[in-house]
Amino acid sequence: MKVLLVEDELKLGEYVKKGLTEAGFIVEHQLTGLDGYHALMTEEFSVIVMDVMLPDVDGFELVRNFRATGNNTPVLFLTAKDDLSDKIKGIEIGGDDYLTKPFAFAELIVRIKSLLRRANQSDYKSSVIHIADLKMDIAKRIVHRHDKAIKLTAKEFALLQFFLERQGEVLPRSIIASQVWDINFSSDTNVIDVAIRRLRIKIDDGFDVKLIHTVRGMGYRLDVVDTSNSGDDSK
Repeated sequence: MKVLLVEDELKLGEYVKKGLTEAGFIVEHQLTGLDGYHALMTEEFSVIVMDVMLPDVDGFELVRNFRATGNNTPVLFLTAKDDLSDKIKGIEIGGDDYLTKPFAFAELIVRIKSLLRRANQSDYKSSVIHIADLKMDIAKRIVHRHDKAIKLTAKEFALLQFFLERQGEVLPRSIIASQVWDINFSSDTNVIDVAIRRLRIKIDDGFDVKLIHTVRGMGYRLDVVDTSNSGDDSK
């Protein structure tokens, strides 16, 4: 799941981004309102964490304009103001929750997960993705293959979710690196290959049908395919 964080305090933003990434989220951090609004209008996010007091544009105004486009992505406001009038204003213009600084990171995580659950209640099935006998429940953060529960790290969960949401597509290492690790891919690193090897061990070893395939010279693909006459290599 991808989170947009709009926070002009650099240290706080880096702290929140690091924590959310370790919790399995893909995080895009923007330092200004204008950059945040550009991201809102050009990308898709599961939840938005928006600072109110930004150096260029008020966070309330950004969300008001964003809601005017018809987008209902959950928004959590962050602010140093704890006046009831500000909280009411935030909800009235389209915010879904309001967290006052300073805050405990554990509370931020709980509130984000609560927003995601509420967003999925209208269509609970959308939180469950499957291919063949592999099933991922995003809301409950559990994975099964056939009747076997598979334990994944937060990063492995994010990687598998990325594959499942794009099953059948050939995904280059550069795309995986930028979307799951939020880094620029370097040919000198094997972090992507190592992570996929570990994920493959967990979801493919012991099963006749292999799901993760290497497409030589191109990247990886999650699919149920016949590899006997193709460029795919499951190893």
